[in-house]
Amino acid sequence: MVTPYIRSIPGIVQSRIAFLAIAVLAVVFSGLAAQAQSVEELVRQLPEGSYSDRGKVVAQLAATGDVRLVPLLEALAAGELNVVEETGQVVTIAPAGDIVRLTDALTAETAGEASKGAVERIRVNNSLRRAVRAAIGQLTLMSDSAATRRSAAEAMFNTAEPDNLALLDEALAQEEHAGVRRTMEQARAASILKTDASAEQIAEAVDTISARGDRAALGILTAMLGQAGDDVRPAIEDGIEAIERHLALLDVGQNVWYGISLGSVLLLAAIGLAITFGVMGVINMAHGEMVMIGAYTTFVVQNIVRTSFPGLFEWTLTFALPVAFLVTALIGIAIERGIIRWLYGRPLETLLATWGLSLIIQQAVRSIFGASNREVGNPSWMSGSFDFYGISITWNRFWIVLFALAVFAILLVVMKRTALGLQMRAVTQNRRMASSMGIRTPWVDALTFGLGSGIAGLAGVALSQIDNVSPNLGQGYIIDSFMVVVFGGVGNLWGTLVGALTLGVVNKFLEPYAGAVLAKILVLVFIILFIQKRPRGLFALKGRAVEA
Repeated sequence: MVTPYIRSIPGIVQSRIAFLAIAVLAVVFSGLAAQAQSVEELVRQLPEGSYSDRGKVVAQLAATGDVRLVPLLEALAAGELNVVEETGQVVTIAPAGDIVRLTDALTAETAGEASKGAVERIRVNNSLRRAVRAAIGQLTLMSDSAATRRSAAEAMFNTAEPDNLALLDEALAQEEHAGVRRTMEQARAASILKTDASAEQIAEAVDTISARGDRAALGILTAMLGQAGDDVRPAIEDGIEAIERHLALLDVGQNVWYGISLGSVLLLAAIGLAITFGVMGVINMAHGEMVMIGAYTTFVVQNIVRTSFPGLFEWTLTFALPVAFLVTALIGIAIERGIIRWLYGRPLETLLATWGLSLIIQQAVRSIFGASNREVGNPSWMSGSFDFYGISITWNRFWIVLFALAVFAILLVVMKRTALGLQMRAVTQNRRMASSMGIRTPWVDALTFGLGSGIAGLAGVALSQIDNVSPNLGQGYIIDSFMVVVFGGVGNLWGTLVGALTLGVVNKFLEPYAGAVLAKILVLVFIILFIQKRPRGLFALKGRAVEA
């Protein structure tokens, strides 16, 4: 249909149409070439002039909208951008002996090699870094990735430059992601505060920023308050007050989480001690060393996996848990059969014997592994953190809390639903009656001690992910473990759970005001006073022998 129509046009008209089409294409291609040429020229201007001159060049680069510039600007902000003095080419370098390999910073193509003296690093300062971050934000605000757009909007919120308003309005007009749109609106509000906007616009921007509720928003409004007029000062003061109330609530929530996290660690360290202390009445000062052995078992298992099965590194802890439990349980049974069973009824001698044993175990570990700390790597699913309604939660602490609760639940099932648990409870409540009913109390003692030591080994696996693995690892938790057991009620698992979480939360609320050491002292004084009122702890065991 089109071809016959074109053929019907007179020849002179056809030639004029062809000429116009060629002219339009020439203009388009020449414009593209000019843009590419201007970007390259601007990049070559980066090493020249003062820091403020380079900041202007960065702003011009951002105005081109060329996304190829993002890696170049990131390298500039990191101080990794260089210039070849002879040619003026802007490059990144990779050392290779006495020479350096060159890579074109704009095209990412290999640019040959040069001596170290032939290149010079392009220096940056804080003001230039801020300009670079703003430029990166402009270049990435139109990205296809929602995460990239959010990051760009965050960068613009932090810089809060009025020049960003036009770009933010353009981005908001086409943004569909609710979370990214909210961040863009906050960045726009922060930029409006630095303009000569009306009082109504300022008040609206303050409301948007105060709804964000974090410390960055508080910093922006606090800085604005010093130069605000009387017409907008009340709105800014109300916004600051709202943010401070929100931050106070977040601090309470963050401290509660820190307390739960610490309490879960104390629960893991103390729950095995609650079993042995409750059933046998043995003050085992070597319990901390069982925790330490569990951590070193994790270290050994991880090294074996790294060298022999590197593809299974993510499953290291899965392998370490049963191995640590078995190793520490067998050591615990050996300790009970070899030392503790000869000292029943003599608590002071048992305390001294287990304390001496703890010193022997520590020295043995130093002789085998050395006195320095050992590194135990975190799998990827235990690395990093996430935000929960403004509360920062690290993945390793999160999984340890779940692990502690899982161990507690499994131990409850063992105590309530198995023959060993029934015998352990019978021995706890009335040892003589249990023995007369045919229960072999010596073997119950041995298995109980092994179970408590095995759980301490599991605690060591967990602690290897958040603490230094060293011969002194267990010493940092033994006193706290005894406090948890005594406070919660000797031999009572629910008391151990409540005691661990309570002491963990109280510690974290006291630390900001009293310091870590004084907070522990205050907690110890509180426990001493509490035991004077309730000698058997929060949840006392019941039974004829116990109550006698």
